[in-house]
Amino acid sequence: MTWTIQPEPRTSPDAVAAVRAYLREIAGRYWGRPATEQEVDAVLAEEPDDELVPPRGRFLLARDAREHTVAGCAAVLLADATTAELRRVWVAPHARRRGLGARLVGAAEEAALAMGARAVRLDTRRDLVEARRLYERLGYTPVEPFNDSPYAHHWLGKPLRPKLDRIPEQAPPRE
Repeated sequence: MTWTIQPEPRTSPDAVAAVRAYLREIAGRYWGRPATEQEVDAVLAEEPDDELVPPRGRFLLARDAREHTVAGCAAVLLADATTAELRRVWVAPHARRRGLGARLVGAAEEAALAMGARAVRLDTRRDLVEARRLYERLGYTPVEPFNDSPYAHHWLGKPLRPKLDRIPEQAPPRE
């Protein structure tokens, strides 16, 4: 399966649906039961996505390249001039275990670099063990807590390094 990952306005119908699916899933895991739409609305009111717009933020949406169905999302927000926060990383159940999570994180890191970040950080809950394994596999390591969220149990960070987009040209022969 192949995907496209592109910036998406956070208010587009697909972006709204992806964030709501993400919140239903993580809230349901937290409470041990399906989350109601009212509970999802309450979480969105507590943690709005208003800042996930240029120049300080980006919302990324992954779609199946053939069917164009939503397969996941990720967001990145500048916390300061050189540090970005990774948020809302989610892969739809039908797209899991195929490498999309790593691709979404990579795309978010590239977006953070483009905004001037030199490091990225995130927080996650203790029950989201799959997410923690993904982040650790991608080079994220523990950092000091940077917020007091009641839902944050682990804080991770990683320095960012620009990727080379092409092979450097060969130096001309010396005479």
